[in-house]
Amino acid sequence: MFQLVHAGGKPKVDFTMLPPCILKRVFYCRGNVRGLLSLARTMNHIIQKDALYAVQQKPANFNPMEYPQKNYTTLHALNGQTKKTIYSLSSGHGRAGIAVIRVSGAQCQSVLKHLIRRSDIPEARVGTMCSILSPTSGELLDKAIVLWFPGPRSFTGEDVCEFHVHGGPAVIRGVLSALGSCEGLRSAEPGEFTKRAFLNGKLDLTGVEGLGDLVDADTEVQRRQALRQMSGDLAGVYQDWRERLLEIVAHVEAFIDFGEDENIEGDILEHASNSLEALSESVRHHLADNRRGERLRSGVHVTIVGEPNAGKSSLLNLICKRPAAIVTPIAGTTRDVIESAIDLGGYPVVLSDTAGIRDSQDVVEKEGVRRATERAENSDMVLLMTDVSSALLSGADSHGFHWEDFISTRIAALTEGIKDDRKLNHEQSSYDDTPKYMVLLNKVDLLPEEERNSLLEAVRILKEEKHGPSWCYLSCKTTEGLDQFLEVLRDKVAEMCGDPLAGNPSLAQL
Repeated sequence: MFQLVHAGGKPKVDFTMLPPCILKRVFYCRGNVRGLLSLARTMNHIIQKDALYAVQQKPANFNPMEYPQKNYTTLHALNGQTKKTIYSLSSGHGRAGIAVIRVSGAQCQSVLKHLIRRSDIPEARVGTMCSILSPTSGELLDKAIVLWFPGPRSFTGEDVCEFHVHGGPAVIRGVLSALGSCEGLRSAEPGEFTKRAFLNGKLDLTGVEGLGDLVDADTEVQRRQALRQMSGDLAGVYQDWRERLLEIVAHVEAFIDFGEDENIEGDILEHASNSLEALSESVRHHLADNRRGERLRSGVHVTIVGEPNAGKSSLLNLICKRPAAIVTPIAGTTRDVIESAIDLGGYPVVLSDTAGIRDSQDVVEKEGVRRATERAENSDMVLLMTDVSSALLSGADSHGFHWEDFISTRIAALTEGIKDDRKLNHEQSSYDDTPKYMVLLNKVDLLPEEERNSLLEAVRILKEEKHGPSWCYLSCKTTEGLDQFLEVLRDKVAEMCGDPLAGNPSLAQL
């Protein structure tokens, strides 16, 4: 079963294919010839006598622990599910200058010859101008660029050809109809090309997820995270865990099976225990990323909460740069949650406008308030907006008025119904590095100059506090302070999501 190869006078075991039950023990004994020979004699009874294992020169980067996984995926690729040749429109639907139609499977070569009516096929991986003809009538369907990718050097690992045709609906329908008339071809199911790439070992699961995220990416930062995952960074982390775990298992099983052998070190169990604790810590650290990757993939949920007529809908429209919500002077215009997805400096944000928070006997408005508080509880960040011009009715121009007390009272009323472990308490705050709340003081343009200066001084003092929310003043009518607010919001979102290119790759999906 084992072949000893003498290199430089020193014998070593040379192998490339062994059963997993042997490999996991070889992993421990790989540096010990005597131990390996002892292992072979002991374990030989579990190997089928008529089995044939190839023995050849071991490559420099050979890792025996990779073979069971690779053979497993190869066996899956040879099952009956991949016998049919499939075709589909791979580019987006609708009118375009170019549309890409992909074919994958064993009959790809014959189909290609059938449609271009040529005895030879185009050169591999070189674009060739060809006439696409109907296989039934011989009618010219289009003049297109044809690409031929013989397997396994293709996306799916099978023979693949692509027709880059003109993107008109009639052309696309004609070519798809021609492919459908060929015997042995069928239309691909959604995601089936990627599925075959996975089954043939061209992509692993993390690569498949990364590819899906790349296709769905709306912002620059989402694109960076998806590309990093598709490139194998996340798979590298999991592969490292797998190798470390297999080594731990190999050490423990080697101690159980050969504990009395003089070739087994005495501290092997202690070494395995320490390695397992280090691996466990690595897994915990990877999972405790504060949902950075998940937030970046699906978007940071930001909810605007405030009293009626505070300017919530106006702010939503300003950020979205379109009339997403109805704005009227009538208090309580917004009754439901209005969502809008935006790109904030490359980061995805789902911004929600909500009903004004107040006590009401109106059944519809009460339901709107309930939905507003529920959305705020489930959000990553809450923008607490208040109308500072209403302070004039509370005596802001009188002696002894304190803006800090006025703002604190308003904010406390808004957060009263929101269930959150972190309370808005300036004296005793328990916020983390990215507080959930951000306070917006709107309608500063309506304040007289003296009261306005007094408010700005109060905001300056509040900003100097180490804990508590961020404070911004603005006017949705004149857009004063809007750029500064968006800059602060962008920094908060970036802090929540992190840099997808820095450090270890984040967990994008649970």
